[in-house]
Amino acid sequence: MLKGIYGAEYKKVVENLRKARLDAGLRQEDVAQKLNKPQSYVSKIERGERRIDVVELKAFARLYKKSLDYFV
Repeated sequence: MLKGIYGAEYKKVVENLRKARLDAGLRQEDVAQKLNKPQSYVSKIERGERRIDVVELKAFARLYKKSLDYFV
């Protein structure tokens, strides 16, 4: 049996990122443009294919007007 590369805690962070984006009424393209990144950057993060660090998480939190606590 294969294990995912990220644990349940990280999956929750990813779920919260996606939920915050939807709550803010933003599309992945909108977020990518505001962060000056390609849309695939946001997509890969939300699918759990790309891990983000705390600096990147802080940028998402600022954009979504959420505290870091919301995500972790």
